[in-house]
Amino acid sequence: MVTQLKHHKNKNKDPAFIFGNGKSRLNVDISSFLEIGTVYGCNAQYREVDPHYLIAVDVKMVNEIIASGYHKNHQVWTNPNKGLTTKRGINLFSPHKGWSSGPTALHFSASNGHKDIYFFGFDFQGNNGKFNNVYADTFNYKKSSDSATFFGNWLNQTEKTIKEFKKTNFYRVIEPDAFIPDKLGPQLQNLKHITYQDLGKIFGTTIYTNQMTQKTTI
Repeated sequence: MVTQLKHHKNKNKDPAFIFGNGKSRLNVDISSFLEIGTVYGCNAQYREVDPHYLIAVDVKMVNEIIASGYHKNHQVWTNPNKGLTTKRGINLFSPHKGWSSGPTALHFSASNGHKDIYFFGFDFQGNNGKFNNVYADTFNYKKSSDSATFFGNWLNQTEKTIKEFKKTNFYRVIEPDAFIPDKLGPQLQNLKHITYQDLGKIFGTTIYTNQMTQKTTI
């Protein structure tokens, strides 16, 4: 069930915005959130925007980021891995959970003390059984024609985070007809599913862009 949200009483505090890379997050421009709160991005998002924190745990993706030089001037966080081409300028989670990037970013934001956390692009399901990712068909990503990725681990990790931080308010931002897994149902009292239109009512109508396209396909 998608919750219809009214104006958020804490909107002038420091909310966190966590961006996964399911295609639903193309409803918004990540850069528009940089002045509203703290932005946690994942993986290849550095190609388009500079989030306050960039989280990537796949070693190939991290090495791509290192090769670009992005880590020299921005906060990049990952797990310790012998395959990294360098650890200079890279922030290592210690201890690390060994989770996927999106749930790791979600947990990281909650650990940083944000009380209101909005997360995007956590679609879980594929698109008609196919790979659901903004960066499909680009370097270090699968093809859009490939089968959908198994999402069970992502889902379990997301659920664990929400259960662990019981005093944190989590808002999963989705489209009205989006898939809502049973594990993220009403039994999680600190989680609400809200629409992009609701988000616009909270933070301003310019937030909702109705399926914008990413700025690059590199």
